[in-house]
Amino acid sequence: MKIGVVAPASRGNRAAEPPVSAFAAIAYPGVDLVIHPQCWAEDGHFAGSDAARAAAFLEFANDSAFDAIWFLRGGYGSNRILPIILPQLGPAARHKTYVGYSDMGFILGALYARRIGRPAHGPMASDIRRQGGDQTVARALGWMARGDRQGLEPGLDGRPAAAFNLSILGALIGTPYLPDLTDHVLLIEDVSEPMYNIDRLLWHMAHATQLKGIAGLRLGAVNDVQANEPEWGEPLETMIVRWCREMGVPYLGRAEIGHTQTNRVVPFGVA
Repeated sequence: MKIGVVAPASRGNRAAEPPVSAFAAIAYPGVDLVIHPQCWAEDGHFAGSDAARAAAFLEFANDSAFDAIWFLRGGYGSNRILPIILPQLGPAARHKTYVGYSDMGFILGALYARRIGRPAHGPMASDIRRQGGDQTVARALGWMARGDRQGLEPGLDGRPAAAFNLSILGALIGTPYLPDLTDHVLLIEDVSEPMYNIDRLLWHMAHATQLKGIAGLRLGAVNDVQANEPEWGEPLETMIVRWCREMGVPYLGRAEIGHTQTNRVVPFGVA
């Protein structure tokens, strides 16, 4: 199996390449992991210009020799290339698996909206640098290479599902890149936000007309929460239940996704 690694958003760190390549070679000898040199390009905040990032993604996505696209990392910037890449995706792109999370939700959502490939919210190549990162990336590699279900989020129950970083979901609402999530269980997570902004994002989600048909909501990790002045004072679970009630959907409990070592794979649709 041939897996291509690209970085459609922020600049990558070369320190991730040797350990993830070595781990893949040892644990998944049937995988040919190809890291695009674009991953290490620099253009201010980004891993190369918009044009360069789009070109790298299209090169691998439209190459029938690749079975999957694995995103290096998130950050910010994949939304900027959507108008470039979507019209240029060819037949080969429709038969690939795409795995990432965080900012990659822009691409995953847009692909799912157009029924292109098999998008999945899951660990990225740079997660090898987390403590216990080999276990983290093994969930994504196992799903891509072997269809290994052990790395799937354990609460998936046979209903269609989709997972997003809450900030990315908020940015997608109101755009043509948000897929139709009618009858889907929606899993959300977030990182590095103060509680007032999490509440504001939940308000936006609860009142989004594009999400009125979802089957329910589950909450992943919300970590590295920034200081709130004054102190917020409302527990996260209470917030979620309140906004689910206002949204008119059931709160279905916690989920093992997010910017953590325990992040698991959520294929969009039915696993």
